[in-house]
Amino acid sequence: MLAAAVTLPGLAVRLAGIPVEAPSQALAAGVAILGASFLLLWACDAAQTEISQALALAVVALIAVLPEYSVDMYFTWMAGRHPEGGYAHYAIANMTGANRLLIGVAWGLIVAVYWFRFQKPVRIERERRTELLFLGAATAYAFLIPIKGSLAWYDGLAFLGLYGWYIAVAARRKCPECEVEGPAELLANLPPAQRRLWTAALFLFAGWVILANAAPFCEGLLGTGRALRVNEFVLVQWLAPIASEAPEFTVALVFAWRGQAGLALGSLLSAKLNQWTLLVGMIPGVFAVSHGSLAHPIPMAGFQISEILLTAAQSLLGVALLAGLRLSIGGAGLLFMLFSGQLLLPVIGKWVPGLAFGLAPGQVHPVFSLLYLAAAAAVTVGAPRRILALAAGLRHELPAPPPAGAACNPEYKTAHCATCQWRLAAHAPAGRAIVHSTSN
Repeated sequence: MLAAAVTLPGLAVRLAGIPVEAPSQALAAGVAILGASFLLLWACDAAQTEISQALALAVVALIAVLPEYSVDMYFTWMAGRHPEGGYAHYAIANMTGANRLLIGVAWGLIVAVYWFRFQKPVRIERERRTELLFLGAATAYAFLIPIKGSLAWYDGLAFLGLYGWYIAVAARRKCPECEVEGPAELLANLPPAQRRLWTAALFLFAGWVILANAAPFCEGLLGTGRALRVNEFVLVQWLAPIASEAPEFTVALVFAWRGQAGLALGSLLSAKLNQWTLLVGMIPGVFAVSHGSLAHPIPMAGFQISEILLTAAQSLLGVALLAGLRLSIGGAGLLFMLFSGQLLLPVIGKWVPGLAFGLAPGQVHPVFSLLYLAAAAAVTVGAPRRILALAAGLRHELPAPPPAGAACNPEYKTAHCATCQWRLAAHAPAGRAIVHSTSN
């Protein structure tokens, strides 16, 4: 009820056409998108109990990225309609900011919360090699964008093709019955007819709220920047993604606190893949439709090119660190330190040049891109087999059960867990543990 209630002020301002100051408009629309994102997240979880896995993977992923998509696509559409307005820069800013926040902040906080609670690194399921493989492929292709200096329609097809290939592989992957919690569990426990009705209603209402508030939120952010003399690019790059990604991030943090950090990090890995393929892939197509031509790619200056290079380099390091299916507190700290450095040094270099290691603001992104690449190379050289093992992500069969005597990781489940003697033994009452031994 609270999530639905916070959408009402933004809807009222939008539907009634009430004139408000830019900061108030951005706040009302942003809160509405935030509330609708929670509703959308719960509806997506409940919907996965109704439809096939293949359809769930495709449809739910498309819907889950809607909040971020609506903001980015608004800027992209306006870039085609008003080339002189600088909207293309905002579209790239929002896309790169959303992607870098996921790896630089969200991944690290999941690991930090889990380490604080259990003093262990976060481990993800073997099936996540599929996401890592396609994230790596999308990252490799992304380096072509700064090399050739454009994001053209065929680049969009390549990213969308990679996402479609991922869906085809993941849809064949068998998995245990999905588990839902919180409001989504309440929906899932309703009788089938009521569940479908309420789930559909949440989808429609949340989607309507997000689409209705996308334009006021975007223009409100730009107006706020001008009114407060804050760089609009910074607001679009960092504040807009926080509003759209907060629900998924909040749920992931709750899972990490409860000891299910592998599930939490896996969900954020999927979110990163969705944004790095689906979101980026849609930008050239939307711009072409708005502009009315495929001949001209979305305009990008040198700064936007460096933003994409930095985002690709960060993604490469993220894949390298997670290729071993674990992320330690040291790896998370490295991601957060590099993210903080690239974020803060341009400001420090502008106001206190002596504290920026002699780097001018325009030199920070190229230098940090090299740092990301060097770190990724060092991680890869240190354990090349982990990278080669990602090829197993193209297989759809489940991994073999753990060998006899292997420790059972309680933080995630696979299909054979229901009959796993080690898990059963761990959960059996005292004095009745199930133990099998080959010798006395």
